[in-house]
Amino acid sequence: MPDSADRAAEVAKVTETYYDSDDADRFYFNIWGGEDIHIGIYDDTDDIRTASRLTVERMARTAEPLNESTRVLDIGAGYGGSARYLAKSYGCPVTCLNISRIQNATNERLNAEQGLDGLIDVHYGNFEDLPEADESYDLVWSQDAILHSGRKQTVMNEVFRVLKPGGRLVFTDPMQADDCPDGVLGPVLARIHLDNLGSFAAYKELAANAGFEHEADDVMTPQLRSHYNRVREELTGDYERMCGLASKDYVDRMIQGLENWVKAADSGYLAWGIQSFRKPA
Repeated sequence: MPDSADRAAEVAKVTETYYDSDDADRFYFNIWGGEDIHIGIYDDTDDIRTASRLTVERMARTAEPLNESTRVLDIGAGYGGSARYLAKSYGCPVTCLNISRIQNATNERLNAEQGLDGLIDVHYGNFEDLPEADESYDLVWSQDAILHSGRKQTVMNEVFRVLKPGGRLVFTDPMQADDCPDGVLGPVLARIHLDNLGSFAAYKELAANAGFEHEADDVMTPQLRSHYNRVREELTGDYERMCGLASKDYVDRMIQGLENWVKAADSGYLAWGIQSFRKPA
C-alpha cells in the first residue's frame, strides 16, 4: 500500500489530469457554470450561472471589509470568476492558484478580455505546497476545491502560513454530514477518486490544529442537492449537444455521478456551506 504522501500525490495527479481533459473542460464551462464552477444558491433562481454568482456575492459579504489593499489568494481558482468579481467589485488584487493549466489559460484570457489582468495573477500550483511567502495575504478564498486534497491538514497549515496575522480563510466545500455513517459514500467518492470528504466538524478540527480561530459556519446544505440536481437536469436536457462537445461515455458517467450526489444528499449524508476562520493577530 502506498503511504499517505504517495496517495496524496496520486490524488493530486488524477485531479490535474481530469480537469485538464477536453471532456471536463467542455462540461464545466458549458454546463456547470462557466466562469463559476462551484455550488450555487437557488433560493430565488433556477439558473446555474446566476445561482453560482450568488454564492460568490454571499462569500464576499462574509469576507468583508474588502478593498484595494486586501491581498487575496484564491486556491483552486478554476476559471477565475470569483477573482474577477472581487477585483471588479472591491478593487482587490487577487492571485489565482490552480492545478489545471487548461483552466488557467481560460482564466488569463477572460481576465485580459475584461481588462482585469493588471489586478489578477494566475499561477499553476498545488495548494498542499503553496508557492507563496509567509504572511503575504489578507484573505485566502476557496470554493469547492479543498475536497480534492488527500492531505487536508497540510492545506490548512499552508493557508495559515501565508496569511498575515489577523488574516482570514473563507471557503466552501462539498462535505459529508458530521454524523455520516461509514461506508455509505462509496459511489460519490469513487467518481472523484477520493477516500473521504471533509465535514464542518472535521474542518474546524483541522483549522484549530493549524492555529486558526473559528469565526462562523453558514450552513446551506439544501443548496448542494439543488445544485447537483440542476446540473443533472441541464446536462440531460442538453444531452445531444454535449455528446458532440464531450465524449458520450464522459457525459453518461457524469449523469450517473450527479445522480449519486443527489441520492447521497437526499439520504442526509452530505453538507455544504461557507466556513470562515481567522489567524490570530
